[in-house]
Amino acid sequence: MAKILGIDLGTTNSAMAVVEAGEPKIIENREGNRTTASIAAISKTNERLVGLLAKRQSVTNPKNTIFSVKRLIGRKFGDKEVQQDKAWLPYDIQKSATDGVEIKMGDPSAGSGQSRWYKPEEISAMILAKLKADAEAKLGEKIDEAVITVPAYFDDSQRQATKNAGEIAGFKVRRIINEPTAAAL
Repeated sequence: MAKILGIDLGTTNSAMAVVEAGEPKIIENREGNRTTASIAAISKTNERLVGLLAKRQSVTNPKNTIFSVKRLIGRKFGDKEVQQDKAWLPYDIQKSATDGVEIKMGDPSAGSGQSRWYKPEEISAMILAKLKADAEAKLGEKIDEAVITVPAYFDDSQRQATKNAGEIAGFKVRRIINEPTAAAL
């Protein structure tokens, strides 16, 4: 039977696990760590970086290093929380055509690449895709299904956006589970 990947998609770090012989087992990422930084970036050489590599270059490339995207996912641009976050986040945020949030990433001065506006779920999907690739490499098998955790206070829009991020990353999202429920399990 194919494994289902359990993902704690965190604001700062993310973790993944599978159930083996009835017990949850944390899966290490490619770097050998049990957690992966929830950071995505476009480097100055126009390469997409996720996790530790993105974190390492964040000081020299703050405008194109996206962190804390979980704070923006599924929210409207006019939400008080988004406006507060906009004041301290180093990257550009704008209102999307659907009143949501868009995040600018990419540097047109870095060669052939162009900057682009991404939805928060697209950025989260980059993180989830890395977790998927790392889990597949570690386990030696393809993983198509996932269960993803969200904070208990997430509303329907935030839950749906998280599910969409999982689908963009190539998962069939079996469930979105509250973090406290996942911790209890």
